[in-house]
Amino acid sequence: MIQTGLGETEGKAVVLELMLIGLAVTLDPLPLTAFLIVLTSTRGARKGAAFVLGWLVSLVAVVTITVLATGNNPPKPATAPSLAALAVKLVLGFILVRIAVQRIRARGRPKPPRKPPRWQGQVNSMSPWFAFALAPTLQPWVLLGAGAATVVEAKLSNWESFLALGLYCVLASSSYLAMEIYAVVRPDQTQALPVKFRTWIDAHIDEAIIAGCLIIGFWFIGDSLYLIVS
Repeated sequence: MIQTGLGETEGKAVVLELMLIGLAVTLDPLPLTAFLIVLTSTRGARKGAAFVLGWLVSLVAVVTITVLATGNNPPKPATAPSLAALAVKLVLGFILVRIAVQRIRARGRPKPPRKPPRWQGQVNSMSPWFAFALAPTLQPWVLLGAGAATVVEAKLSNWESFLALGLYCVLASSSYLAMEIYAVVRPDQTQALPVKFRTWIDAHIDEAIIAGCLIIGFWFIGDSLYLIVS
């Protein structure tokens, strides 16, 4: 189990937080929609594989940089570094809740037409290297920041702690890995499935973002406030 400067129970809470954040990252509808566009383009399986690799590399890089920045030594409770990490999580929690509130208020209002990004018009001629570089730019960085703030509390001291962080990265990439595997195994059906999936995403995008932001946001606010005052 992941060790922290707070004890075994808090270590389990860190693992739970990472799993929740990983689930929110992999189900974020905006980058998923972009990935589906890449996957259904010319030679989409190759570009999809490059996209997934770039997605995974950026996740691993965030975790590695965070662990190196802390020296693999979680801050002790009631110290300045510990309170600073909790303050960051608290702010990120409020940002996520605000995003959800804005989405709730905007529901039912007519949405102005959105201009597609420039890369989308050139997706068929896109190189795998471009797809690799595109993935990190589409990451939900508020959620990744929440993940980094949680990793600050982690100490890699045994195989279980390495496994927990590895599972976080895999879980945060699981939907992309699953669709890429499907595209490789059943290339003839790849075109039809993303169209249905994109239709579902377009119909439920607000609900997905609202639910994810509220769950993670309130969790961070409640947990951070509890640890700050306790």
